[in-house]
Amino acid sequence: MSANSLPEGAAVWHSLEVNKALDLLDSNADSGLTSQDIQQRLQKYGPNELEETAGRSAWEILLDQFKNIMLLMLIGVALISGFLDLMRLQSGNLKPGEVPFKDTIAILAIVILNGILGYVQESRAEKALAALKKMTSPLVRVIRDARLVEIAAKELVPGDVMQLEAGMQIAADGRLIEESNLQIRESALTGEAEAVNKQASLKLPEETSLGDRLNVVFQGTEVVQGRAKVLVTNTGMTTELGKIATMLQSVESEPTPLQQRMTQLGNVLVTGSLILVAIVVAGGVIKDGGFKNIQELLEVSLSMAVAVVPEGLPAVITVTLALGTQRMVRQNALIRKLPAVETLGSVTTICSDKTGTLTQNKMVVQSVSTNNKTFRVTGDGYAPTGDFQLDGQEISLEESPEISALSVACAVCNDSVLQKEQGEWAILGDPTEGALLTLAGKAGIEKDQWNSKLPRVAEFPFSSERKRMSVIAQVQEVATGEASSRGVDPAIAGFIQSEPYLMFTKGSPELTLARSTQIHLGHDTGPLTEAQRQKILAENDQMASKGLRVLGFAYKPLAEIPPEGSDEASEQDLVWLGLVGMLDAPRPEVRAAVQECRDAGIRPVMITGDHQLTARAIATDLGIAQEGDRVLTGQELQRMSDQELEQNVDLVSIYARVSPEHKLRIVQALQRRGRFVAMTGDGVNDAPALKQADIGIAMGITGTDVSKEASDMVLLDDNFATIVSATKEGRVVYTNIRRFIKYILGSNIGEVLTIAAAPLIGLGGVPLTPLQILWMNLVTDGLPALALAVEPPEPDVMQRPPFSPRESIFARGLGSYMIRIGIIFAILTITLMWWAYQHTHAPDYQGDRDTWKTMVFTTLCIAQMGHAIAIRSNNRLTIEMNPFSNLFVLAAVVVTTILQLMLVYVPPLREFFGTHYLNMQELGVCIGFSALMFVWIELEKIFLRIMGKKAV
Repeated sequence: MSANSLPEGAAVWHSLEVNKALDLLDSNADSGLTSQDIQQRLQKYGPNELEETAGRSAWEILLDQFKNIMLLMLIGVALISGFLDLMRLQSGNLKPGEVPFKDTIAILAIVILNGILGYVQESRAEKALAALKKMTSPLVRVIRDARLVEIAAKELVPGDVMQLEAGMQIAADGRLIEESNLQIRESALTGEAEAVNKQASLKLPEETSLGDRLNVVFQGTEVVQGRAKVLVTNTGMTTELGKIATMLQSVESEPTPLQQRMTQLGNVLVTGSLILVAIVVAGGVIKDGGFKNIQELLEVSLSMAVAVVPEGLPAVITVTLALGTQRMVRQNALIRKLPAVETLGSVTTICSDKTGTLTQNKMVVQSVSTNNKTFRVTGDGYAPTGDFQLDGQEISLEESPEISALSVACAVCNDSVLQKEQGEWAILGDPTEGALLTLAGKAGIEKDQWNSKLPRVAEFPFSSERKRMSVIAQVQEVATGEASSRGVDPAIAGFIQSEPYLMFTKGSPELTLARSTQIHLGHDTGPLTEAQRQKILAENDQMASKGLRVLGFAYKPLAEIPPEGSDEASEQDLVWLGLVGMLDAPRPEVRAAVQECRDAGIRPVMITGDHQLTARAIATDLGIAQEGDRVLTGQELQRMSDQELEQNVDLVSIYARVSPEHKLRIVQALQRRGRFVAMTGDGVNDAPALKQADIGIAMGITGTDVSKEASDMVLLDDNFATIVSATKEGRVVYTNIRRFIKYILGSNIGEVLTIAAAPLIGLGGVPLTPLQILWMNLVTDGLPALALAVEPPEPDVMQRPPFSPRESIFARGLGSYMIRIGIIFAILTITLMWWAYQHTHAPDYQGDRDTWKTMVFTTLCIAQMGHAIAIRSNNRLTIEMNPFSNLFVLAAVVVTTILQLMLVYVPPLREFFGTHYLNMQELGVCIGFSALMFVWIELEKIFLRIMGKKAV
């Protein structure tokens, strides 16, 4: 078969016999491929590498920042302002000491600063694919030309025959040809905690899910034990890892709710500004009967355009989000992408992986069944502390000696080690065996002590065919506690009569029970009746239905050490000890976190690669689902169309046995239903869904580099409860952003209307220059806005549903508030402006006739200080609030007022900003008019309280 006629990767390799797979790939299990085959296949399939698609360059990202409509308008304003200054410079119309182009320079500086802020936020390169590449093995052993050689993994081609041993990382997907006691750790790919026992001889149905394909191996997974010979079936981007890379690169980043709202805000402000400019210019032309004052009208238009754009808003938002990230880090949530801070507050659905996220990633024994009694076992993790309970009551081990007997079997028939490291109990070895050692420890049986009482002399190791393992131990005499008396430990006194050896067997309950003919009862043994056998099988089914992994235990006294290879004959006529059921236990704090999510209107959903019974048991225990709720499996999901999935996605809270593509489809279906989705996960399989989700949350301790790089946020303590704290912070940040947007834009509208009114009511000149407006928007608006950004949360922040992520920035009355306050601002300032103009143009006035402009400038700035103090609460009066609960607002008001007065009374600043000296009477009038703004907002609160309405 030539390279051109080889299958294109559509073959379902797990459903084929080994010989059929070898024939399809024209390979030989013993001699591998020839050098000629390899060259042809390298040309056809390319190197065994993950390919990266080109993204946006740094220059493209930077240029994209200046496509923002508000920045484009500011650039236009700067250019026109520069052109007018150039005309005045050439005609010699500049005032003495006036610096030309200062408005142009100031505006362009703001534009560049905002562009840089946006670039810094967006330019973080996607490193998820780079992390994915690290999971591929650099070197691999293959059979080529009938020789075993070591090659670079990128040189692998379909048809190669790999050899695997314990500790190796698998370099490509492949079909097992032969194996011996092979266990593969696939948790990063499938999400399952335990190593998977592989079998080459199996032929599986085509629809078998990824986690159940026991006759194939996958790139990026690790050999835990055993050895194997593997036929390479898929390389590069056609591997399961490659499919994840493809999905990662196909997911396009959507703008966050905040970005969408800021775009909407910019469009509304610029459109409104241009309409107002057109009205003012048209009104001025009609009033003057021509274009003789067009330069003055253009200056008015420029000032209006600068006034309408909140130049300080991007910086204030960036600082607010940065402060939010600092607060979240203190709560163990690391924000990787700044907008994610606010995005968290909009989450309506949390899709969580099970293993290591909702659970501890530690197998814990939950139930023990011996002598027709089932005991509940308490305790968390690997700590050997806990109780045995019967019908809810704690029992003593003296009352149930069979527990001690079973615990001895758990400790002796075990290859793992339980040890304490830095104050934490940890397992060296298989998690399942670790759970058994912990169980034995709770019964007072320590493996180290029993290694001397029952030293191992032989064993029949576990194999996937036998589904059990046996250990033969020599019985040693020990001190029994009576004077000068030695004998067998009381825990196993009933096991033997005079036999010198004991064999302990553990494994599949059904197969171990089938080989048992007697049962251990208390300190004695008796015949195993058919009724007892059926009861044990029923108890096994009951445990399995709760999602527990169940093992059966038995023993047999031996007169001699059985010969090697005699396991079939030796493992007969066993004495049944009991059943042990274990589970990757839920994190204790997650139940409360799930309830808090529900109180906050957030729906938790479990998505896992694990078995559906296990998934249901964990989800029900945690409150994610109710008893009897539907579980949707990967196979069922595979058969669904996108439309069918979309119809079911709001009804299902548990997804089991799913693959990476399924997780992505679930998130996309939820998003099409209008849900705002957070996805938590730690494995490689989670990365595409993490990137697709509105907010991707990776695990910091157990998470892979791939998942972290694809995420928006990393949980440093892998604690689901941390998500709740982060969500609360997100809601507080969004509330505060709305608060200071109200504050900033209310004054901006007042500025625009004041500037527009000046020529229309017959006042000469523009009351505010672009530089003065920039000062107001950046300093007198910016500093109090930053202070408002750290306003403490309101008490009910997590007792209400999330606000719609698609709501307008002007929703819930914010737009009407800004217009209302802007109009009040304008009425007060225009009234002051009319009085000031008459005052400064009186025949006996001694100062500069343009002093009225400085009075307008000062009034607008100081009025904002009253606005900042009043807006701290929407409903409570200022006198009802603790003035020291946010000292930053008081500090910002004092500092900003002092800075504003410096512009009036410090000569160099007065000259640069074009202001004029105000006498005490004039300053007093400005302060009086400014105070009216504060009074108005407080009166509004009283009015709304009387009317029984809640403010924005």
